[in-house]
Amino acid sequence: MDFDVVIVGAGPAGLSAAIRIMQKAQENEQELLVCVVEKGSEVGAHVLSGAVFEPKALNELIPDWSEKDAPLTTKVSHDEVYFLRNETGSNTVPGFAFPKTMHNDGNYIVSMGNVCRWLAEQAEQLGVEIFPGFAASRVLYKDGAVVGIQTGDMGLNEEGQQKDSFMPGMELKAKYTIFAEGARGHLGKELISKFELDRDSSPQHFGLGFKELWEVSPEVHQEGLVIHTAGWPLSSESNGGGYLYHADNNQVVCGLIVDLNYSNPHMSPFDEFQRMKHHPVYAKYLANGKRISYGARAIAKGGLYSLPKMTMPGGFLVGCNAGTLNFAKIKGNHAAMKSAMIAADTIVDALLAGDEGQSDLVQYQTSFEQSWLYQELESAKNFGGALHKLGTIFGGAYNTLDQNLFGGKMPFTFKDETPDYATMKPAAKCDPIHYPKPDGKLSFDKLSSVFLSNTNHEEGQPVHLQLIDKDIPIKVNLNVFDEPAQRYCPAGVYEIVEESNEKRLQINSQNCVHCKTCDIKDPSQNIIWVTPEGGGGPNYPNM
Repeated sequence: MDFDVVIVGAGPAGLSAAIRIMQKAQENEQELLVCVVEKGSEVGAHVLSGAVFEPKALNELIPDWSEKDAPLTTKVSHDEVYFLRNETGSNTVPGFAFPKTMHNDGNYIVSMGNVCRWLAEQAEQLGVEIFPGFAASRVLYKDGAVVGIQTGDMGLNEEGQQKDSFMPGMELKAKYTIFAEGARGHLGKELISKFELDRDSSPQHFGLGFKELWEVSPEVHQEGLVIHTAGWPLSSESNGGGYLYHADNNQVVCGLIVDLNYSNPHMSPFDEFQRMKHHPVYAKYLANGKRISYGARAIAKGGLYSLPKMTMPGGFLVGCNAGTLNFAKIKGNHAAMKSAMIAADTIVDALLAGDEGQSDLVQYQTSFEQSWLYQELESAKNFGGALHKLGTIFGGAYNTLDQNLFGGKMPFTFKDETPDYATMKPAAKCDPIHYPKPDGKLSFDKLSSVFLSNTNHEEGQPVHLQLIDKDIPIKVNLNVFDEPAQRYCPAGVYEIVEESNEKRLQINSQNCVHCKTCDIKDPSQNIIWVTPEGGGGPNYPNM
């Protein structure tokens, strides 16, 4: 199948690119064929975000979004920030003492899954073809250029042999292909390596973000309230922070972001999140509530220093696939949308000028550097590095001073050149961490949590979590690091089992919520995440 533009991923970036391409084509009375492939069973099924949404990019893309019933209904009423000293103590941080980028006046508490479902409707009305349930499994190349993608084969057994239900993947050819897969996209990872797009940038850095949706009693619900916390339960050797947003209908979203540069292999980000909810700052809202949904996803947070070159012959990396999140704001959706809109403009301008495709449209970089998005990222360029180098307290103080008084222009450079996987220390050199058992009221185990994510994969298909060397998990990771995959995975995919007095790593790929943490944090870089059959994975209804 031939298109003018193929877009991989129906998240905020991919859908914004599709809408902008069609808008601009219609303005110039051009007919363009645009297709979006989405590995989730439906648009929004794999979208996971906090989310406090800044509508800046949406205002540009669809100025009349309110009249078109966009699901932005809960405006932020006020912000509260706390430093958690320990499991019961906390200090309120006054507004002047935390970065102004974290103030949320004019923003909305939203379900990005529902925002994407609405964006998909707008795209389809413009003539965009959207194919949910089709995973882009590999990039198509010709003469050194990207010429499209191939969707994954369906109906293979565990050995990769064809079953009766076999259906081969489709080749979707395009003049230009936009890769909007989200953080640590598996095709984006391949493209960055093949075209050396990160040659001049620092390593990308990631956090693991957790989110739970709760229904709470009306007596404690405060629609529009945004709470952020720093400190406990994370130690001085790990960065991150918690959040609790009061949405509509007596619902709150609660979560924790854990930077994946932590060093103690005994640490379990999932269990850190579970015990965080017992702190009074959170428990006073959640204590009599009901947990409705759960999810986890890696977040690209390296910022400007970690941005790769975003173009290659025939292709673009946009949004979190490139790493455009503004960590100073803890927001990536508006940035992903804007980066994709710039790519859309660049492509349409080139095609209108007679370009026949497969060029490296390096003019994108000029447009990007002239945009408000680049100004945002430039002013926040030291934010993550300062936290990594100086720690939560001193890094936070630096960032507050830099953002509030100097607008991000203090004459210092904080770069972190150590990849997240390389920070892991041997288990023997780290203190064990003993986590309390979940109480089933505020804290829960992994399997009951995965159940709430509605995760499912077709039985008997090839395992999509591939080991480069099957011996490394036991010989290296278990012996040196006590196999941290047992703990960093938020879905219980990896476990060490013993059979006939021999230990082996068992991969429960059915549980995978597609967070990509294993692909990022494995200290031996021995795990490769590839696409399972389309439609597999979580099915987030309202996340």
